[in-house]
Amino acid sequence: MEKYSTTTLKMIRNFDVMPERVFVAWVDPGMMRKWLFTLEGTNKVAQNDPQVGGTWEIIDHRDGKDYRAIGEYLEMDRPNKLVFTFKMPQFSEETDTITVELKELQKGCEMTFSQNITVPHEENWTQSDIEKALGEYHDGTEHGWNLMFMGLKELVETGQVSYKGS
Repeated sequence: MEKYSTTTLKMIRNFDVMPERVFVAWVDPGMMRKWLFTLEGTNKVAQNDPQVGGTWEIIDHRDGKDYRAIGEYLEMDRPNKLVFTFKMPQFSEETDTITVELKELQKGCEMTFSQNITVPHEENWTQSDIEKALGEYHDGTEHGWNLMFMGLKELVETGQVSYKGS
């Protein structure tokens, strides 16, 4: 039996700005540090090499601990599409893949976000244990992105993010 399952989270968001501005928020370290897995007040590292095969890294410091997120860019079609891997090595060796697609609308743009979430299994799990875990990971991940996307919207539309707490 394989040691993990995957579930896909898909979210759609609209922004009152052109796709280019949202794309930049995903790849510019100065903007990434304000919303992506971190906030300006708690960010320690936000660095990347925004090209296919390049890597990115974000370190957020919360409750006396460093949380590190890393990945590699797989596809970059500015400003329409970005595909990259995501993992937090201190929690899991599993790697998720995130796809961000942007399309221009009459006013602003629409972002379609999807993440394939890898859920590790415990050895004696039943099918219902697996389904429960998939649901929890999906909902927990969705909650996290919901908060981040509120920050992203504020950042691209006003240039700043007010701290919302988690």
